[in-house]
Amino acid sequence: MVNGNEIISLVGQRQDIEQFRKKHWVGTFEEYLDIVRQHPEVTRNAYQRVYDMILSAGVERYEVAREPRVHYKFFDDPWGNGHDAIYGLDEALETFVNALKSAAKGYGIERRVLLLHGPVGSSKSTIARQLKKGLERYSATDEGALYTLGFVSLDNPEVVHWCPMNGEPLQLIPKRFRRDIEAMLNEGRGPDEFRVKIEGELCPFTRYIYNERLHLYNGDWTRVVKDVRVKRLLLSEKDRVGIGTFQPKDEKNQDSTELTGDINFRKIAEYGSDSDPRAFNFDGEFNIANRGIIEFVEVLKLDVAFLYDLLGASQEHRIKPKKFAQTDIDEVILGHTNEPEYRRLQNNEFMEALRDRTVKIDIPYVTKLSEEIKIYERDYNPERVHKHIAPHTLEMAAMWAVLTRLEEPKNAGLTLLQKLKLYNGKSLPGFTEENVKELREEAVNEGMHGISPRYVQDKISNALVAHSDATCINPFMVLNELEAGLKHHSLINDEATRQRYRELLGVVKEEYENIVKNEVQRAIAADEDALARLCANYIDNVKAYTQHEKVKNKFTGQYEEPDERLMRSIEEKIDIAESRKDDFRREIMNYIGALSIDGRKFDYKTNERLHRALELKLFEDQKDTIKLTSLISNVVDADTQAKIDVVKARLIRDFGYNEESATDVLNYVASIFARGDAKE
Repeated sequence: MVNGNEIISLVGQRQDIEQFRKKHWVGTFEEYLDIVRQHPEVTRNAYQRVYDMILSAGVERYEVAREPRVHYKFFDDPWGNGHDAIYGLDEALETFVNALKSAAKGYGIERRVLLLHGPVGSSKSTIARQLKKGLERYSATDEGALYTLGFVSLDNPEVVHWCPMNGEPLQLIPKRFRRDIEAMLNEGRGPDEFRVKIEGELCPFTRYIYNERLHLYNGDWTRVVKDVRVKRLLLSEKDRVGIGTFQPKDEKNQDSTELTGDINFRKIAEYGSDSDPRAFNFDGEFNIANRGIIEFVEVLKLDVAFLYDLLGASQEHRIKPKKFAQTDIDEVILGHTNEPEYRRLQNNEFMEALRDRTVKIDIPYVTKLSEEIKIYERDYNPERVHKHIAPHTLEMAAMWAVLTRLEEPKNAGLTLLQKLKLYNGKSLPGFTEENVKELREEAVNEGMHGISPRYVQDKISNALVAHSDATCINPFMVLNELEAGLKHHSLINDEATRQRYRELLGVVKEEYENIVKNEVQRAIAADEDALARLCANYIDNVKAYTQHEKVKNKFTGQYEEPDERLMRSIEEKIDIAESRKDDFRREIMNYIGALSIDGRKFDYKTNERLHRALELKLFEDQKDTIKLTSLISNVVDADTQAKIDVVKARLIRDFGYNEESATDVLNYVASIFARGDAKE
């Protein structure tokens, strides 16, 4: 058993003291100028830093319907544990990053509030959280380094009065010298390389000390900067350095000083004036977020008094602390809101100035099934819930959620479920990638309404708790919870919507029925040798048929006409019409011939349609021998039980079931077949 000393030793061996020193570097202004000359990117403004941070995680490029798409790996949460990863929103995130790119290049968007707009639970807060977490980590890397300044105390050289707003040290340079110094710092750099640009003024506190020293040294700026110290700046939300968050509260308990700082009444007696910057706390959210990012939670719920500060901060990059002149800030201003608040903004003529200063970026719900599934797999997997999750459980919950978000297709021949499958990359006869693109374009508000992932997550949790004694949860447990919760759903305001969601649950249950029937059929027909024999028999007959030959009967040795009944019994399983049988048979023979020319042997598994037809035919032949429907009556003889156990083992091996869920799904499919037999 380890003791405390061993644990401390382990940490001691692995700690990186050199890295700590690097992150907490303190030097002179002259040394900082040398750093800027070698690494000019340390002077980037907030938008440039955030944009570079996103690119630093990597970019993947791909195409959708022949249109280029970009996936930014930053939003996969590469620096976290993946819990904040965002799925299925590449298009929205591309729009967002393009806005940041425009702002980073100074094209005008840097003077706007970036407003993430979308329904509840669509990842708006997650995007903001990722940016804040990312900035913390990025500022601690060599690529993301930035610096701030302070003045050595005249009374005690060991004490440094650091800038309360973490200003850029180059702001010490007087305006009339800035262009010349920029030229010196940028000398030898090409047009595509980052170039230093000195912008903004010192904060009131640092400006006060600067002017004081300038008078002390009779205007000798070179002596003033000898008193300056520069340190590495590590952004931190918890330490309120470079990252701020503002959330609306009760109007009676909140005023604008929370954004721009307030007077420190205890220091007024010491300094004699409430307009002395040393008697002011520059600790409002705008102040502390300087050089980084400020997040406005539910920004449109803000009182009008706060909006004036927000407008000035976005348009002018300045704030107005009480008793002080306009103060420069450098920060990304990010807000988020949902649909009802945004509609209220549009209908309020007094908010016209805010509308004019916002860039709205729609963050919709996910409309691609495979991406929605990932959201639930992240939180509900055997490692986290310590319980087996039956196949299709999360898939069916995700399918229902996505269906509620899709708009009914205008094409009368297309169902909502088929539309979901097209969006998920499945090919359907008569639909091309261009058609899918048109479907998306005609559904303008798709993804801006429907069921939130949070609701689904809550109901999956309910199912886990309600069935805590079971070794696994299955789709019906979750679907029942989803349906039961609809009557209490706080965001569904009308019975028509509630009824539509119930009907979509019916669609999902029907789809699940088809999926598990298919899996059980394939498990029953998964006898490789029997499939191979059936395929060989079919190919022999097709070959003879297409070449107008006869087939040798292996039992009698006689030559007979090709077995039309056998061929049609297989082809009908995949809806090959009588009028199309010749084309299909020639297609199979041409495929085999092409493989032979390349020196390859035909394998039925490489032809998906034929493989499926053979499985269905074999299932039909073996179904009665297994007597699956006898499971319903609980009267199963030993021979049948042995065959059922083989099928169950295949379900476990090939489809991811465990003993309990495989038994459940066999019983369920048996009841489906029993219903079918009863109808017949």
